[in-house]
Amino acid sequence: MKQKLLLQQKLLQKLSPQQIQVIKLLEIPTVQLEQRIKKELEENPVLEMGADSPTNEDENDAPELRSEEDKDDEEFSVDDYLNEEEIPLYKLSTNNYSPDDKHVEIPFSVGATFHESLMEQLGLAYLADHEKKLAEYIIGNIDEDGYLRRDLGSISDDMAFNLNMEVTEEELLEVLKIVQKFDPPGVGARDLRECLLLQLDKKGFDKREYPYIILHSYFDEFAKKHYEKIQKKLEIDEETLKDAFSEILKLNPKPGSSYSNPLNKANQHIVPDFILENVDGELKLSLNQRNVPELRINDTYMGMLRSFNETKKEKSNGKKEAISFVKQKLDSAKWFIEALKQRHHTLLVTMTEIIDFQKDYFQEGDETKLRPMILKDIAERTGLDISTISRVSNSKYIQTNFGIFPLKYFFSEGLQKDDGQEVSTREIKKILSDCIEGEDKKKPLTDEKLAQILREKSYNIARRTVAKYREQLDIPVARLRKEL
Repeated sequence: MKQKLLLQQKLLQKLSPQQIQVIKLLEIPTVQLEQRIKKELEENPVLEMGADSPTNEDENDAPELRSEEDKDDEEFSVDDYLNEEEIPLYKLSTNNYSPDDKHVEIPFSVGATFHESLMEQLGLAYLADHEKKLAEYIIGNIDEDGYLRRDLGSISDDMAFNLNMEVTEEELLEVLKIVQKFDPPGVGARDLRECLLLQLDKKGFDKREYPYIILHSYFDEFAKKHYEKIQKKLEIDEETLKDAFSEILKLNPKPGSSYSNPLNKANQHIVPDFILENVDGELKLSLNQRNVPELRINDTYMGMLRSFNETKKEKSNGKKEAISFVKQKLDSAKWFIEALKQRHHTLLVTMTEIIDFQKDYFQEGDETKLRPMILKDIAERTGLDISTISRVSNSKYIQTNFGIFPLKYFFSEGLQKDDGQEVSTREIKKILSDCIEGEDKKKPLTDEKLAQILREKSYNIARRTVAKYREQLDIPVARLRKEL
């Protein structure tokens, strides 16, 4: 058997620790940035918070971001930290404020999460320790919509394997019934039918009332909207059926969603990463830095290095280790501050180009004026990589005069109308949504009919494309939109 030697040349891109740090900071939204900085402060004694902060310093005296030579490719030596003239002022601050800034505090979400709320209610329940352990395990298996989608047999097996607890399905069921009495109504249900019935129970409905009877005995017919069958089997008139359905439609099919939906402002506040103001037709963009502390280098550690340097001829192993430790922490602090500065710059550059691209929309907030825009468009305008634009737009929000929006909202593909004009798919979805909202609910519009309406408006798209957009809008098919 002959052996061959092959010479292969590969081009590999290896990211430096600093670049990785920048990427990680880009991914996190403002609401998590403060916690990330606090974590770094706890782990690195060289870093400290500045005496001033963006919320209490005089606007006119807000320090500007100091520029510094890029040393990503340079190995730092201890001497870099020993010449006082070469020590930059390690402060991080933004000059996003004007003398007439209103100092409106942006609220942070402080409400309990869905599962925290359930655990709080469990703490108030009168249960034995054994029962509480079962309830905790059940709550841990409830999903964000509020459902227990795992069967009790599997949970029993898990507890035997993971916790060495022998628990019967009957015991779990008894504890589940207790959890199902918690708020929000319907929590802990194993399917939609049980979820809705639990809510009727909590509302005080009698099992002999029509809403309860329909969900309990005719759920399949209800789900398929076979109204005539239900009416015939119950031997009731149309008005009575309408009243029953009206009560059922008031119920929440996803009881946990009020906690998990980030756009549900009634239950939590969104912390915007950007703030856009329209001042006499001029758009002014700023980063929300009010809760982000300033950072600087602790002078004590610089003094330690100078002290070590003065006695460098008599360095013991202990001193060498101390110098190495301080130098490592100084480098880490420098890189972290530089990464924050780069995050700041990248976010502003990216958002500025998005606003410029969608200027007509941001002037008025008219959804139909959103242009087709994909990540590549902004990458080309900023000179940044598409993956960077993706990280910036992920989990970030902007506050405007007409609401708070996720950055992903402004991205959409485009289609050409019959006259050659390129329009955003969002514009088409808006027309679809308006058509469905104004349809006769007794005779809902089919996807074919919706496609025909769009063609009449010069949007030449196929029925299957209409179906795709309808599904993206989370709108059911015509049959399931039918009402009495």
